[in-house]
Amino acid sequence: MKLVPLSDRIVLKEFAAEEKTKGGIILTTAQQKKPQEAEVIAVGPGRIEDGKLIPMDVKVGDKVIYASYAGTKVDLDEEEFIIVRSEDILAIVE
Repeated sequence: MKLVPLSDRIVLKEFAAEEKTKGGIILTTAQQKKPQEAEVIAVGPGRIEDGKLIPMDVKVGDKVIYASYAGTKVDLDEEEFIIVRSEDILAIVE
């Protein structure tokens, strides 16, 4: 099955939470920070404003930082994805 976002929505796949600190300390699940970095899996066509299509700023494969608690989590084929609006994307990581 495939997710195809509509309008200005973006499908993201979160990166795994860090299980160790840089110093090598293993973190429990409760101590692990919720990741805010993800890979763009699918992108909608953009939003329509004043009758014109505003294209998206991101593309499939981009690594992005998104707002905390943004979007809707979706389980599909035993994988978890997040669907967010374009304004929830804060930056592209290069």
